[in-house]
Amino acid sequence: MVTFTKASVRFLIMPDEQLISSNEWLTVPAVAQRLNVRITRVHRMIAEGELFALRRDGVVYIPGELVPTDEHVAAHLAGLFIVLRDDGFSREEMLRWLFTPDESLGGKPVDALYGPKAREVKRRAQALAL
Repeated sequence: MVTFTKASVRFLIMPDEQLISSNEWLTVPAVAQRLNVRITRVHRMIAEGELFALRRDGVVYIPGELVPTDEHVAAHLAGLFIVLRDDGFSREEMLRWLFTPDESLGGKPVDALYGPKAREVKRRAQALAL
């Protein structure tokens, strides 16, 4: 696991120098270990849109919130990424949207992905296209 730390907040600097806060940033090997799959499977998940990844300084990072420790990724995650891409979001904009606090959700959309508000997160992403 690789993390970037500044004042006890883990972050990744986006190309426009904005900070995106995550509990942890995982490398591909760390995600493979967490999901109990081969590294090639993680690369395929990224290529097929099942996982979100961002390259920084030549290294691919995946937000830890997208990869819980129970050895699977939420089934609706790929659909959420498709909706956001169809809305015209770039990878950086998707990440920014997922990690921007939303008071009506009680936190960041990424925090609601594996709980009872997961469908609400997808609904809100779909509403962005209207």
